Amino acid sequence: MARLLLAVMLALSTGLSLSCSRTPARERPVGRTVLALQDHERSHYVEDRPRPVLTHLWYPAPEGPEETAWQVGVFNMGYGAVDAPLAGSSERYPLIVMSHGTGGAAAQLSWMAETLATHGYVVAAVNHHGNTAAEPSYLPQGFALWWERAQDLSFVIGALLDHPKYRARIDPGRIGALGFSLGGWTVLTLAGARVDLERWEKACAEAPERAGCALPPEATFEISELERLARDNPIYRASRARAGQSFSDPRVRAVVALAPSIGFSFDPASLREVPIPVALKVGAKDDQAPPEETTQIEAHVPDASLDILPEVGHYTFLAPCTLRGRWLAPDLCREPGGANRRALHAEVSVAARTFFDAKLERSPGK
Repeated sequence: MARLLLAVMLALSTGLSLSCSRTPARERPVGRTVLALQDHERSHYVEDRPRPVLTHLWYPAPEGPEETAWQVGVFNMGYGAVDAPLAGSSERYPLIVMSHGTGGAAAQLSWMAETLATHGYVVAAVNHHGNTAAEPSYLPQGFALWWERAQDLSFVIGALLDHPKYRARIDPGRIGALGFSLGGWTVLTLAGARVDLERWEKACAEAPERAGCALPPEATFEISELERLARDNPIYRASRARAGQSFSDPRVRAVVALAPSIGFSFDPASLREVPIPVALKVGAKDDQAPPEETTQIEAHVPDASLDILPEVGHYTFLAPCTLRGRWLAPDLCREPGGANRRALHAEVSVAARTFFDAKLERSPGK
């Protein structure tokens, strides 16, 4: 129910920028914009057109453009100077690609994106087709074909490195990835982890109540629809056939996974072959991505670190809620252990920035 409520709130409201005289205290201003990208190598799930890869971009901005507050539904999405220019004229910035949780949207990780951007990163967060509340409706393919998400991130990396506005401003040797929930799972596949659908199906048959086994609450379809797609839909069948392939991207040099879900679906051998550093963070009170599953990921990945955060639940990683949200959406906005969401965001975003600074070989202050 909580994830369904999140999806409805995001879907019913477009981003609303509110003029605000109080500019956040930052290292440097943050700009944000939206790129309506399309992947012509893959198709929209139900329409005869390329796959949409709508991408939010955060980046260092010059002094001058006003940063305004941004709200979506019952969430405070932070501040940014809409469509401001990129700061400087020749500096190349490291790039972080980001992936949201199932049924969510790129905007939910704005708190992380702003911290990275003010410290000199370009951040690109994707709305994953069929699995995002940023689209008019959900599609069953978006919920069942998880591995397509990693390809979205790889596509965005390539699109930005070829983009006339950004290609000279992004350092292709300093690229990282960060994700939350199913987005955490996504960036682990980008690092080289491979899904084992038979392993996942067996685990769910043995414990159908396990998190990650049942259809998520926001799903607007039944299992019979997935069975029909598996029988009749060529796009669905082709994607399922390549599920176990590697979707690693050698351009990505470090990964942060926040509360990665369905970790038990990974082939353990593939986790042992992940060649890049991975930082894992999960809440001690997370019932969607149980800490013991994240611990198993950490045990297999050669260069992995794990932080289990006390008093933190799954939805603590969502954007801060408005007062209205705390009343209307208590499952999303109230912490199971009484954690302070804004304080947690500050702690985690600084830790992620420090991790990327070190692993992407970046001197502090640059």
